[in-house]
Amino acid sequence: MARIIDWFEERLGLKDTLGPSMSHAVPSSAKWWYVFGSMTLMLFMLQIMTGICLALVYVPSADEAYASLEYLNYDQTMGWFLRALHVWGSHLMIAMMSIHMIQVFLFGAFKYPRELTWIVGVLLFVCTLGMGFTGQVLRWDQDAYWGMGVGMAMAGRVPFIGPGLVQFVLGGPIIGGESLSRFFALHVFVLPGSLIALIGVHLLLVIKCGINETPTPGVLVDKKTYRETYEREVHKRGMPFFPNAAGRDMIACGLVLGLLFTCAMLFGPAGPNGKPDPMLIHTAPRPDFWFQSIFAVLALLPPYMETFLIIGFPVLAAGVLIMLPFLSGDGEKHWRRRPISVLFVVFLMVCLGGLTYLAYKAPWSPVMQAWSGIPTPVQYVQGRSPLELQGAMVVQNKQCRNCHALDGRGGHRGPALDDVATRLNADQIIRQVIQGGGNMPAYGKHLTPSETTAVTAFLMTLHGQNMHEEASGFSMTPRPTQQDVPPFFPERIDAY
Repeated sequence: MARIIDWFEERLGLKDTLGPSMSHAVPSSAKWWYVFGSMTLMLFMLQIMTGICLALVYVPSADEAYASLEYLNYDQTMGWFLRALHVWGSHLMIAMMSIHMIQVFLFGAFKYPRELTWIVGVLLFVCTLGMGFTGQVLRWDQDAYWGMGVGMAMAGRVPFIGPGLVQFVLGGPIIGGESLSRFFALHVFVLPGSLIALIGVHLLLVIKCGINETPTPGVLVDKKTYRETYEREVHKRGMPFFPNAAGRDMIACGLVLGLLFTCAMLFGPAGPNGKPDPMLIHTAPRPDFWFQSIFAVLALLPPYMETFLIIGFPVLAAGVLIMLPFLSGDGEKHWRRRPISVLFVVFLMVCLGGLTYLAYKAPWSPVMQAWSGIPTPVQYVQGRSPLELQGAMVVQNKQCRNCHALDGRGGHRGPALDDVATRLNADQIIRQVIQGGGNMPAYGKHLTPSETTAVTAFLMTLHGQNMHEEASGFSMTPRPTQQDVPPFFPERIDAY
């Protein structure tokens, strides 16, 4: 073995090439908070290996992609596990990179002389998110098809180049077979190649500029003296990267590898969930976990803010991240002396966590078939006056049930109507129906005055828990009479 190693060493000179990189000194304080970059690199290498194995079976064709994934899940030996490793490797890679960027930010490692290291890291993060999105598209199910549609709709709003960019990425005016082929090329060739090149530059910069020392409160970064002080301290109190720092990296990589295998075995792969069908509009496509916050923001914000969110905010965020080392390139590093930075990270985490929670819990889409497929419960119309029965028919025929539930059935996009009479009086109901409010559109132009009066009369009979009592002929709460419901006349519009 020694002779074989010497034979290769004589021809490649690896000791002279890799030796300085492996033995270069790093600060002795660079301990467990510094392992997330190595874990991200290890996960990326695993993604390459599992991706190559998946590419041996996956068919990047609109007709065959879904079937090839089904084959991997159910027929290919251990195919489901291979897909699970790739999916959960993607999730963990984004997670480790996110933690790494937060640690770098809080430790002030973006300051002089590591400005370029930070900028390359930002580009690595963007490419990693691109890998996550294109990987979801390659599942070629309902989520992938509609997710691609949303992504291209967002790209189409880019000024001047938007339509041409969409045409280029999709390979035509609509989503089709060429679209999948181009996303396959992005996911397998373009983005991994970009990541490999950026990782090489990033590692070179880490070696040339050194690993950031653990910041000390009160010790400032002075561009005139920092390099000399850093080299002197590392030479005096530092440790060789291998085996000291590399040993911790290996332990951390082993732990995240165990976590990856555990998630893959317990939760399995993601999808595919239903064949992509552009004619099937009764669907609720959702992005992967890391894009759920964007999904929630697009649903919550009013339409006039969408263009800024889609185009302006990403450009602004990327610009701020890239300019950060030049705006705050010296001074205090320690997070205790930078309270605004800490508050920003906390605010960001709370916002992303809250939006992600809303994305999973909030009912964003109406139940489009509720008005025709879910009838009004019998107890809600028994013993009603003709005017109230007419209001029940309007509620059903005007598709109010698509967003509002009765007796737990119907849409949940808006509040349930079972107890609306306990929350709003007749005037407030008329105002809400005519003018809308919140996420409810205005129906003033879609209902006649008589229909509005009938709807109000019907809604004023809904008192929640009393519905079943009224259906049995007994109620402790008197039902409003027709005189309690103000008639709606066109001249009363100004009053609301």
